[in-house]
Amino acid sequence: MCGIAGFADFKADYTLNPGKWFEILREMRIAVARRGPDEQGEYLSSAAGLSQARLSIRDLENGSQPMSRRLGSREYCIVYNGELYNAEDLKADLLDRGWHFFTSSDTEVILVGMMEYGIDFIEKLNGIFAYSFWDSTEKRMLLVRDRAGVKPLFYTFIDGTLVFGSELKALFKYPGIEPVLDRQGLCEVFGIGPARTHGIGVFKGICEVKPGCFLLQTPSSVSERPYWKLQSWEHTDSDEETVEKVSYLVKDSAQRQMASDVPICSFLSGGLDSSLLSAICNSKHLSDAGKPMNTFSFDFAGNKKHFKSNSFQAEQDRPYVDRMLKVLGTNHTYLECGNEELADSLFLSVDAKDLPGMADVDASLLHFCSKVKKWNKVALTGECADEIFGGYPWFHRREMFDAKMFPWSSNLQTRQMLLRDDVKEKLGIEEYAKFRYEESVNETPILEGEIGDEKRRRELAYLNIKWFMSTLLDRMDRASMYSGLEARVPYADHRIMEYVFNVPWRIKCKGGVVKHLLRQAGVGILPDDVLWRKKSPYPKTYNPEYEKIVSSRFKEALENKNSPILSLIDEEKAVNYMNSSFDYGKPWFGQLMAGPQMIAYLLQINYWLEKLKISIEL
Repeated sequence: MCGIAGFADFKADYTLNPGKWFEILREMRIAVARRGPDEQGEYLSSAAGLSQARLSIRDLENGSQPMSRRLGSREYCIVYNGELYNAEDLKADLLDRGWHFFTSSDTEVILVGMMEYGIDFIEKLNGIFAYSFWDSTEKRMLLVRDRAGVKPLFYTFIDGTLVFGSELKALFKYPGIEPVLDRQGLCEVFGIGPARTHGIGVFKGICEVKPGCFLLQTPSSVSERPYWKLQSWEHTDSDEETVEKVSYLVKDSAQRQMASDVPICSFLSGGLDSSLLSAICNSKHLSDAGKPMNTFSFDFAGNKKHFKSNSFQAEQDRPYVDRMLKVLGTNHTYLECGNEELADSLFLSVDAKDLPGMADVDASLLHFCSKVKKWNKVALTGECADEIFGGYPWFHRREMFDAKMFPWSSNLQTRQMLLRDDVKEKLGIEEYAKFRYEESVNETPILEGEIGDEKRRRELAYLNIKWFMSTLLDRMDRASMYSGLEARVPYADHRIMEYVFNVPWRIKCKGGVVKHLLRQAGVGILPDDVLWRKKSPYPKTYNPEYEKIVSSRFKEALENKNSPILSLIDEEKAVNYMNSSFDYGKPWFGQLMAGPQMIAYLLQINYWLEKLKISIEL
């Protein structure tokens, strides 16, 4: 994985003052250097500049970027952040077509493939990626993002210049681009956040290339177009064929994503998703390397004492991790996060994301990833299985299933209760959130004849992939890449998404068993007590000491009359909220963000406003 950045302006001639523009490229690259600490490079032509900070995973010696190649008088250049999992298949095709390769990197496969096939080549890619492809002769700048949106790619225009980068912070290093929040941005933060509308970069004038899309800039036009969309079709496979197909796809995706020239590891929570993935990958690792792989599990100081069972998290993970280790025999490390470390990481996670996030859920993952990086550069994770296979409670609890709003955030009261009355009135948060919800529901690809609950399940599946999964993928990317750790997500393989999206609910949830289809695919691979274990989400702390630390820090922010968040929230309301008791079983976002996470979220917002010196336009 890497960090990329650049700019293009067809009316400019950057070669007239190359020192200035190389310095800007360098500053943009330094901004995302944590994504790629191993190598760096810049490229400058008359109309475009590209920069990259590299995390060396494939072809450690020869895979440097920016990577350029000539074909006659034409020069092409690419900067690429990602991993291509069918690189060898594509390379074989290109070799048959007469091309020669000078590296074994997947970067060169994409570069050559784009030279051979043009834009049509994008559809052939199986991987996680965000890249910029520059044709200096035709003056064409192409920005491409993978189907699930695993890898980020932001952009904006300033005085006709396209400016882009892996993270928002890269854009702010370009002269004249400043962080400004208008009504839409504030509605994203307080009405949608920590989720984010596809294509919106929260800050005024800043966008993100949408998942499954590319942005094409030419001297005469700029357009963003999809090359992939989820589609609905009739499922004709039998129950047995469906299980067999899913089993094949999960195994094939997991094994393909083990491609690496450095050792890999996996996250192991003891739940179905990570356990199945770890079992598949460890088996292949034993076969290929002759030794078990590294695995890591996460928990919090004091949770053994303070854990509170609730409807979203019924039991702790540790006993199931221990159970899996007896089966797998991996080289396992138990990682723990303390209260002060977790509170401090709230701010680091904002540094990583350039946005407030899922509070301690983001912060703890960032902390754990920093620890994993001491052992490995590449980690396989169980993210996305719940979104794709219907594991969340809103698929199963009637009141959430029928909600005419995002089911993970249907109650907007908590989000608004601390806002100043004048701000609340100007924002119109409920109207904004409802608009975004209905916009997505209306674009759901409903199969002809679907009505009632089946139609609603289709909508929920689409909303999960487009919204909730994207939020968790954002979290995983920033939390891992902040420490130069590449986190891969085998369940987000587009073949799995496409296939399972069209499997009827009676097969996905046979007999009312949550994720029955995925469990059936794991028969014979996992022990029954893990295979049929009740779903448990990513762990969180229940330690009251953490709540005290966060409340104390937020109180300090409220007492500081220069705190920027005081222009948005009501101090008296916030104090009263802090003094109330919190119900962990009633989250305001997802399954984990309850009362303490609201305080932490506001603390993140205050730090974010202050750190980035954000201007507010209302």
